[in-house]
Amino acid sequence: MKKIIYLITAAIITMAASCSDNPNQKKRAEITFKGDIEHDFGTIAYDGDGSYEFVFKNTGKIPLIITQVKSSCGCTVPTYPKEPVKVKKEASIKVRYDTKRAGKFSKTVTVYSNAVNSPTVLRINGFVEGKEANKN
Repeated sequence: MKKIIYLITAAIITMAASCSDNPNQKKRAEITFKGDIEHDFGTIAYDGDGSYEFVFKNTGKIPLIITQVKSSCGCTVPTYPKEPVKVKKEASIKVRYDTKRAGKFSKTVTVYSNAVNSPTVLRINGFVEGKEANKN
């Protein structure tokens, strides 16, 4: 009988602890992008502007620290803030695609941070015209 009471008590304590609000869970950074997390360039001229800026805001409770931003290939170069982004402040991740590569492209950029919604995947896609399309 003592074992049953002990097991029931332990189960109740465990459930109560797991249901309680953990203050550390509420004090997290959160990255919220303005607009879409996918950008379609459409058709770009060969050696044209393949840059896009993804604007985001730290909508969490503590400073947002971006630890790494990784692209799916070397033809896509991301630039991101190295310093913490304060609560309710905006910043951006700039992505540049090498438009000296003709044809259709679809690339991803993965953002790693201390945010509750990390990692976040950004996407760019489009079509780069052939080199001969720019001859006059």
